[in-house]
Amino acid sequence: MSRQLTRDELAIDPVDLARRLLGCVLESRGEQGTVRVRLAEVEAYRGLDDPASHCYRGRTPRNDVMWGPAGHLYVYFVYGMHFCANIVGLTDGQPGAVLLRAGEVLEGTELARSRRPTARGNGAVAKGPAVLTSVLGVDRAHNGIDLTDPDASVRLLDGPRVPEEQIRTGPRVGVAAAMDIPWRFWIDGSPAVSTYRRGGRVRARAEG
Repeated sequence: MSRQLTRDELAIDPVDLARRLLGCVLESRGEQGTVRVRLAEVEAYRGLDDPASHCYRGRTPRNDVMWGPAGHLYVYFVYGMHFCANIVGLTDGQPGAVLLRAGEVLEGTELARSRRPTARGNGAVAKGPAVLTSVLGVDRAHNGIDLTDPDASVRLLDGPRVPEEQIRTGPRVGVAAAMDIPWRFWIDGSPAVSTYRRGGRVRARAEG
């Protein structure tokens, strides 16, 4: 059985946390069953010093969870139809989080595919941040959930460390500011990694 990550392990700079999360497992348990996904692509977002962050202009009811404590899930609604999920890092009162972009389904494949029936091949089942949350059954009700709580319906579990030579980094996807900062991290060769699309004015609301 995989070990659940602790709050202290997650209370670090989002850029470092992004690397740490690669290869970790996000487990979602519900009435329909359990889905486990190995995280294969993530993006780091700081707070007041990151123009692409939801916290750049200060604390609001929407981004409140992102201010800590670490280890909580920050879920937001985007484009009026999708949910995206982030894992909060840093210490309480300092905003920062890592957007979960894609993963590889390890358990609950049938349930995952039923939630994403149009996916082409197993590698695409949890490809993209909105698809990932859909596959896991994560929505607004999960905003603020403590991933370090053993009884939580969504938990973050440790996984085999990804060797440094297998980690790739590049610009974040779809952001309208700080577009060239290389804070997107992914596992080289993973079929779940999403296609890079440079951000701009049209995609401004997709910021994480």
